[in-house]
Amino acid sequence: MGRPVRQVQGPRRAAPLTDGERATPPERRGPTGWVLAAIGTIILLDQLTKSWAVANLADGPRHVFGDTVELALTRNGGSAFSRFQGMTPILAVGAIIVTIVLARVLRHANDRLLIIALTLLLGGALGNLADRVFRTPGFLRGHVVDFVAVGWWPVFNVADSCVTIGAILLIVCSLRTPARPKPLPSPPAPPPSS
Repeated sequence: MGRPVRQVQGPRRAAPLTDGERATPPERRGPTGWVLAAIGTIILLDQLTKSWAVANLADGPRHVFGDTVELALTRNGGSAFSRFQGMTPILAVGAIIVTIVLARVLRHANDRLLIIALTLLLGGALGNLADRVFRTPGFLRGHVVDFVAVGWWPVFNVADSCVTIGAILLIVCSLRTPARPKPLPSPPAPPPSS
């Protein structure tokens, strides 16, 4: 038949890069370990405080600062500010959708303030979603446990606080002037020809 085909591609070995030629590492994207740890901490703190409230506030409120600040156990089958009562399954499905959207946006976020805002929103949303999934009266119908009462403000919990702070930070992010991208370094000039 003919001669054997010679090897066209073999192992290639490049010369090591000098310090000036080293490539910069790619910019990190998406949640890092601290973001995931922060979300987990928010959920854990929220669920622990709610469990404490259920176990210790069933007999009545505890006054913390006069009549202005008290710990009072309530169960909310609606949304924020107790709206949409009786629509818990719809709210639970909506919370699942919002959680997925937040996670996708967080995955591509690079701005530090935006990452903090989304972390707080996602941790709070998951904390309250856990109530809707696991608390009575049942799956996707569970009522959110609220227990912090401050003056005229509606009763809230740790997850609600995180959602509120995250939403405020998200508004701040949207009002900021976008940061200008750093210009790429110009390539070195060719040596002058003589």
